[in-house]
Amino acid sequence: MSKSPERASTPILAVDTGGTFTDLILLGNGRIRTLKVPSTPDDPAQAVLDGTGEILGGDVTFALLHGSTVATNALLERRGAHVVLVTNEGFEDVIEIGRQDRPQLYALVGHRLPPLVGREDRLGVPGRLGPDGEELTPLDHDRLADLPDAIRTRRAEAVAVTLLHSYADPAHERTVAEALRNALPELSVSVSSELVPEFREYERTSTTVVNAYVAPVMDRYLGRLATEAGARRVTIMGSNGGVLPIERARREPVQTVLSGPAGGVVGALAWARRAGHDSVLSFDMGGTSTDVSLCPGRPLHTREFAIGGQPAAIPVIDIHTVGAGGGSIARVDAGGALRVGPRSAGARPGPICYGRGGDDVTVTDAHVWLGRLPAAAFLGGDRTLDRAAVEAPLARIADALGGSLEDAAEGVLAVADTAMERALRVISVERGYDPADFAIVAFGGAGGLHVAELTARLGARSALVPPDPGLLSAYGMLASPVTREGARTLLTDTEADDVDEHVRTALDELEAEARAALASEGVDPGALVAERRVDARYRGQSYELAVPERDWLEAFHRLHEVRYGYRREETPVEAVTVRVVVSAPAVELPDARLEDASTDPDTAAVRVVFGGEEREARAVWRRDLRAGHELTGPAVVQEYSGTTWIPPGWTLRVDAHGVLHLTRG
Repeated sequence: MSKSPERASTPILAVDTGGTFTDLILLGNGRIRTLKVPSTPDDPAQAVLDGTGEILGGDVTFALLHGSTVATNALLERRGAHVVLVTNEGFEDVIEIGRQDRPQLYALVGHRLPPLVGREDRLGVPGRLGPDGEELTPLDHDRLADLPDAIRTRRAEAVAVTLLHSYADPAHERTVAEALRNALPELSVSVSSELVPEFREYERTSTTVVNAYVAPVMDRYLGRLATEAGARRVTIMGSNGGVLPIERARREPVQTVLSGPAGGVVGALAWARRAGHDSVLSFDMGGTSTDVSLCPGRPLHTREFAIGGQPAAIPVIDIHTVGAGGGSIARVDAGGALRVGPRSAGARPGPICYGRGGDDVTVTDAHVWLGRLPAAAFLGGDRTLDRAAVEAPLARIADALGGSLEDAAEGVLAVADTAMERALRVISVERGYDPADFAIVAFGGAGGLHVAELTARLGARSALVPPDPGLLSAYGMLASPVTREGARTLLTDTEADDVDEHVRTALDELEAEARAALASEGVDPGALVAERRVDARYRGQSYELAVPERDWLEAFHRLHEVRYGYRREETPVEAVTVRVVVSAPAVELPDARLEDASTDPDTAAVRVVFGGEEREARAVWRRDLRAGHELTGPAVVQEYSGTTWIPPGWTLRVDAHGVLHLTRG
C-alpha cells in the first residue's frame, strides 16, 4: 500500500479466514483494534461481513485487506468448477501423465488423485508452435470455430487454455482465448501465457487448470465481498507474501492458495525482528492445521508447490502444513494406538468444550482438561469453556488406552506435538539447518500452548510469542508489501554472443510492465523497488538455481559450489528464466512500547496437570505484563486471542515491544 496521505488516513481492516475463527485487525489513527468471530464454513463470506460490521460499528470509509482459504478449500475438498481443458491435438493427456513419478515409492499399486479435468473434457486443437516460437503447423480455424459448441455440450463452468511453447510466442493461445471469450462471455477462461509464461508443459498446464478450477468460486466470493463489505478498496493477500488487487485475484485466484499462512510468516518475521531475532522458524497452530516455515533472515520462496496433489508453478512462501490443530480430533485406532488428526472438529461443532454439540475429544479439550487453557479465560474472559463436558468422551479414550483421564489428555498433546515436531524438522534439519540457530515464533490460537515443548524437542534457541498471537496472520497482511511479479523463459546460454544483453532486455521489459501495472492500481511509482533474478543451470541439468541479475554468471557458479560442492566453469551456463518482483512498502504499523515493570504482575492460582501430577500454577493476564517482567513455570499467560503455557523449568521474559521470550532453565 502506498504512503500517500489519502491512503494513510483511511482505516485498513485486515481479515484472515481460518478453519475455526475469522480474525480481524483494524488499523486506524495509529491504533489497532482486534476481533475474532466464528468462521462460517458453509458461507465463508458471511463471517467476514459479520465481523466487519461488528468491528467497525457503523458507516465508516475503510480499505479491506483479506486473506482467504476459499481457493485452498475448493482444491482440497474437490469442490471447484467443471473445467474443460483446451490444448494441442495429441497432447490432451499431459495433465494426467504428469512426471510419471511414483507417489508411494514402495507400494505395489500406487495411488494418485485423478486430475481436475476428466479425459472427456480435454479438447485438442490442431496447430503447433516450436520451442523458439516458430509456427510448425497453423491453427485449424474450422476446428477452433467448433470449440464453443463442444464446450457448451459439456456444461463447463470454466475453460483452461494451454498450448505448446506459448512462453516463446503466445500468438496461438491468444487466438484461441479471444475466440472463446467472444463466444462464451459467461465462462471464466484461464490462459497459460497470462498466468505462467514459462517452460515445463506439465506444470504450466496444471497451474492453468487449477486457476480455472477455483476461478468461478473465488469470483463469486470476492465479488460478494466487493459489493457487500462496503470497503472503498479491497485487496487480497497473495501466496508470495505480497498484496494483490481484488481484480487480479479474481482473474488469477491460483495466486491466493496460501493466502492466510503467507501473512502469518510475514507477521512472524516482523515481530521477531523487533525482538532482536532475524533467523526464525514460524509456527502457526490454528484450529484445523499447523503451518511452519523457515526464515533465515527472510521468508524463503519456492515454485515447486503442490496442493491437493496438483502442482502450481506460482511463487509461494515455502510453507509446510500438517493436519494438527486445536480442533484436531483424537481417536484410538483398531490397533490400540492413539491418533490425533488430520480430521478436525472445525468451527461447527468445534471442540466439546465449546458447547456447540461436539462429542469428539480434540487437542483443545485436552488442554482444558489439564488446566493449561483456563476455562474461564477463553476469548479474554468473554466466554467460559465447558470442562465438565469433556470428561465422558475423554474417559472413553482413557479406557481404550488403559490409563487415567490425565494420561489420555497428555497423550493427545504428545501425539500432536510429535506431528508438529516432524513438520519443523522437515523445514530445518532435513534442509541442513540447525534449529539451535533459530528462534521459534509461535502464533495462531494454539501456538503458545505447544511452543515450549517443541522448542525443547528441537533444541531451538528460544521461543517467541508476539502480542495477539491468534491474530498474527491478519497482522502480517498489514505488514506485507504490495507486489507484482513477472517471469519469462529465455533458454539462452553463455555460448551466445548477446546473452547478457538478452537477459537485461527481458528484465527491463518485465520490470516496466510490473511498474506500470502497480501504478495503474494506484500505487505511488516513487515508492517502488525492483528485485531482478535469473534462474540458471549448467547445460544438461534439469533444475535451476535462482541468482541476482548482477554478475549472475559468477553468482551461479558460486551458489552451485555452495549447494552441490563443485563448479564447472568450462560448461556453458543457461539463463533459463528471468524474474522480476516490483514492490511498494507496506503501511507503517504502530510500535507501542510497554512501560518498564515497577511491581510484580497480578496473578491467580490455578491447578494444572503436568507429567501426570497436579500442580499449582500462576495465571496472569497479558494486559497486566510490563517490560522486564519475568515468570517461572508452571504458569499460564491469558489473553484474548490465545494462551501461552510455561511448563516447569521454563522462564518467561517480557521485552519492551510486548513479545514474550520463553527460555529453558
